[in-house]
Amino acid sequence: MSDYKKVKDYMTRNVITVDPDMTITEIKKIIKQTGHDGFPVEQNDQIVGIITASDILIRDLKPTVRGMMSDDIVIANEELSINDAARVMFRMGISRLPVTNEKRKVLGIITNTDILRSHIERSTPEKVNQYRQTLEQLYGVKTELTKELINTKDLKPTQDKVYADELEGRTYEIEKGLAEPIMSVKTGDNKYLVVDGHHRLVASTKMGNDKISAYVITLDKPIKLGIEKTAEKNGIYSIDDIEIIADAQHPLIAVTGSLRDKNTTIKK
Repeated sequence: MSDYKKVKDYMTRNVITVDPDMTITEIKKIIKQTGHDGFPVEQNDQIVGIITASDILIRDLKPTVRGMMSDDIVIANEELSINDAARVMFRMGISRLPVTNEKRKVLGIITNTDILRSHIERSTPEKVNQYRQTLEQLYGVKTELTKELINTKDLKPTQDKVYADELEGRTYEIEKGLAEPIMSVKTGDNKYLVVDGHHRLVASTKMGNDKISAYVITLDKPIKLGIEKTAEKNGIYSIDDIEIIADAQHPLIAVTGSLRDKNTTIKK
């Protein structure tokens, strides 16, 4: 992926806008119904402010949006780069940036969560390409890279266990749209070998999802990779064969001092 991704590539487009003459009671209902905590305020197809749940909590209560909204706002054009948007949001101390056209009509909104997602997605292809190069050099093959939505039943894991505490973190990422795609290799039998992302896969499956986003490395000839042979030797053929370790702490987490004495588990 390019380092020059733009706001339009990651912003949320279906944005709920509110009218300045709406009552605060109406806004509270919208917050409760949608779970969103901030809305651009539009009048005559132009943004005139933004109202957030924080505004309602910390300001003296007025009956309408007009009296409660912030009208000193920062807006962005959809062609702005993700990096520049991140710098503006950090510098201004804001968590959301309305995106408008030249006439100041709201086209979308980008949040700090979207910024984080953009950086996750840019880091993943580097890892995938490194693995591709390793496969090509080790097995003398050519590879093709695609990004696909794969049926989980077609995935063949290569890891025999996952940790319950880390599953909690992966579940949160999936719910918030932050989970990076898993990495897989398409084998000769049209199965997809999971190379990286077993916690994401198990978390997604436990959430009831029957498909998952994946980077797919396709080989130009059928080869049984070493990791597949090892998995089969250990009896790993499907997601059901992955053991969830619930009573053990992740091996890369250490608990020290009084926390260790209290047998406290650190959650990822």
